[in-house]
Amino acid sequence: MARKRIREDEEAAIDITPMMDIVFIMLIFFIVTTSFVKEAGIDVNKPEATQAQQKPSATIFIAIRENGEVWMDKRMVDIERVSANIERLRAESPTDTIILQADVGARHGVVMEVMDQIKAADQSLVITIAGEKK
Repeated sequence: MARKRIREDEEAAIDITPMMDIVFIMLIFFIVTTSFVKEAGIDVNKPEATQAQQKPSATIFIAIRENGEVWMDKRMVDIERVSANIERLRAESPTDTIILQADVGARHGVVMEVMDQIKAADQSLVITIAGEKK
């Protein structure tokens, strides 16, 4: 048998093209499967609570301003359209927790109407009311 002799001036090279292909495919996979948080779009003056706890993160935030405006996904919505918007946002990124951010001066009736709309979208949704920890 004849052995192939490598000349000293020839160097062995490793082809990294297949490895780069795999890295790019993994990058695309992680970008596509990442869930994005849908913020309410406004800052709310939340009430302080002494017994506040850290809850699991959610992807849907609903903010209620002092004047009764309801904000979802960085836009103002009518109270009657809250359940439809929740269904749309849950289709984009499934979640079972909704975070409700009500201003300190928001009317209790408006908050209750929004909570009714959340439950109208799905009875199994968990409503978490956001507050500031003292």
